[in-house]
Amino acid sequence: MLTALLVIAILMLLIVVHEFGHFIAAKLFGVKVDEFGIGYPPRAFLFGKFGGTEYTFNWIPFGGFVRLFGDEGEARLGRGSFADAPRYKQALILVAGVLGNIIAAWILFTGAYASGILHVVDAPSVLGVRLMVTDVVTGSPADAAGIVAGDVVTDVSDSKGIHATLSPDNISQYVSTRGGKDISITYVRTQATSTVTLRPAHAVIAQEAGRPAIGIGLALVTSEPVALSQAMRDAFVSTYNTFRLVCKGLFALISDSLRGTADLQSVTGPIGLVTAVGAASQNGIGYVLSLAAFISVNLAVINLIPIPALDGGRLVVVAIEAVMRRSAPRLAVQLLNTVGIALIILLMITVTYNDIARLIA
Repeated sequence: MLTALLVIAILMLLIVVHEFGHFIAAKLFGVKVDEFGIGYPPRAFLFGKFGGTEYTFNWIPFGGFVRLFGDEGEARLGRGSFADAPRYKQALILVAGVLGNIIAAWILFTGAYASGILHVVDAPSVLGVRLMVTDVVTGSPADAAGIVAGDVVTDVSDSKGIHATLSPDNISQYVSTRGGKDISITYVRTQATSTVTLRPAHAVIAQEAGRPAIGIGLALVTSEPVALSQAMRDAFVSTYNTFRLVCKGLFALISDSLRGTADLQSVTGPIGLVTAVGAASQNGIGYVLSLAAFISVNLAVINLIPIPALDGGRLVVVAIEAVMRRSAPRLAVQLLNTVGIALIILLMITVTYNDIARLIA
């Protein structure tokens, strides 16, 4: 129950941040904001009215909204109307919501690093450093021995009792000089220690076929908190990498959908988020903040999809109107929005079904 409430709080915060981006941009560009609401109608109560804007709290606690004067579907024109604003201002107001989620992700990642989450370091002397397996080559000796990404390597030795220094470069060199000879690797997985014996082989890594290898990637990691200045720099990199990763995943999903081969089981819905947030909360506040940052980037990218009812779809309409030099027929826009909302609802039903199926399995 507490985890579900935490998920609602995270989603509500991130959606309100998104809408706040629209709100700030509208105010900057002189577009009147009739209402800024937390939650969705029906209205619970009015906080107050300032600068011509009503600030409200609403009964359905799953986000927020801004109601712009002269927005889509409203026949109100004149000074301060969104419909009468130059197209570039309309576009910037729409993009501001996405920018709000990106900034929120950077702030959340900063808080995560400052609180302490797993991150890569260069020096083995850093406090709390561990040597972690980052990836395993399919069909490699390490794969056959049962080593998986996330395992923490605690010892590497050969039959003569010679131990390797625990760093990625040293172990790579150590393995490359023991082709065809048995080596033992001790690792920790979910607090359980295991030792396996495997033999480095050639042609494990395609680019280095002549060099003996066992087929694992390694990195030095630690969960120790970092200074705020470093956290801000690391958060910038994480936000960029996450944005790129989400865009790549979404493009692949759309491409597969067009070919009829999309695997929606990899898409997480609300129920899946409860499970993910529950797991993150067990590891500390830093991991909850990191997951919230990841969700924020997802919201930013999803809103850029050119589907009617999303910011991306509205941007397409604004671009068409700019080319046509006149407003699009309101009936057509409303029809497109209805279709877009139907597609979103269908997608949500599908991913929720998959979430439930995964839980049952």
